[in-house]
Amino acid sequence: MKTSEPIAGVLAGLPVSAVILAVLAMLALAFAAQWYRIERARRGEGGTWRPRLVDLAIGAVANFFDTLGVGSFAPTTAAFRLLRRVPDEQIPGTLNAGHALPTVAQALIFIAVVDVEPLTLVSMIAAAVAGAWIGVGFVARAPRRTIQVAMGAALLVAAGLFLSAVLGLTPGGGEARGLSGGALAFAVAANFVLGALMMLGVGLYAPCLILVSLLGMSPLVAFPIMMGSCAFLMPVGGSRFVASGRYSLPAALGLTLGGLPAVLVAAYLVKSLPLDGLRMLVIAVVVYTGAGMLWSARRG
Repeated sequence: MKTSEPIAGVLAGLPVSAVILAVLAMLALAFAAQWYRIERARRGEGGTWRPRLVDLAIGAVANFFDTLGVGSFAPTTAAFRLLRRVPDEQIPGTLNAGHALPTVAQALIFIAVVDVEPLTLVSMIAAAVAGAWIGVGFVARAPRRTIQVAMGAALLVAAGLFLSAVLGLTPGGGEARGLSGGALAFAVAANFVLGALMMLGVGLYAPCLILVSLLGMSPLVAFPIMMGSCAFLMPVGGSRFVASGRYSLPAALGLTLGGLPAVLVAAYLVKSLPLDGLRMLVIAVVVYTGAGMLWSARRG
């Protein structure tokens, strides 16, 4: 192969999953480099960048269970509010920037090991990224009270969806590895909305799992779709939050540094955990956090 051969030509000869993994790795490196470059330029503005031990602990616990499909946004939001660690208006940006690289690690693992029909995987990921790109523009400029109301309402809806999945009120899914026609169009549109909601700090995992199950796909297929969607959209959205400065740098760094090793532990050392009780706890946390957001907005 000539050294002058375009990268696109090299990627064209690879399987779709390999191309996705390569692009995802490059996106993660670009995000990390941009994050470092922006914050290095801001160093003269004062303030600390060092994460606290509690930030590392939150990142480790949240991403450990995130790898198992429980989700990281709701528990992290609850921890931030309980500890008064991050102002409400900075929570969406901190979540998307801080959890971005651990989520990329999850996606690299699951896309490599779980077989998904390429068109379904690529189109749903692209839709989520497009939704995130549009949604982050709104969230980065929205007033504190607007973010509180939007996050509170969306968290309560997410809790209802999560509960319906845990109780078996939604279909358990089928055996399909992909979609076509109207079903694919519906899935793409739905993932676009879920990508936009991610920028409000509302996790994509539970709604995406329910979505693919309703459409007759195997629940296992949800893992590369939902993790791939988040892994692509979070660096995109996170980079815009970093550029706007509407996030907490120490807390976000703690989520990243604590989360990356936790992902590897969960993916390679943990084979089976009794997660039903944990999911019910997460639902309770989501309801509490959503109600707290709405109450804060009302008081404000």
